Amino acid sequence: MARKGKIEINREMCKGCLLCIRACPLKVLEVDTEHNSSGSYPPKVVLEEKCIACGNCYEVCPDICIEVYELSA
Repeated sequence: MARKGKIEINREMCKGCLLCIRACPLKVLEVDTEHNSSGSYPPKVVLEEKCIACGNCYEVCPDICIEVYELSA
């Protein structure tokens, strides 16, 4: 059975480096069209059903503003 995951992003802490988007093997994230209070465009989750909780986005985030949860089946 494939793993399922959930991603939470703290939009206000994000500086918009977008490393997480490049690190996601399943293209779960993309750039948001709305900026945060500092003017950065953080990522947003667009295909959460494809998330496998690999944690790549969490691992590359320099500001620790992403949390990944593995969901039980």
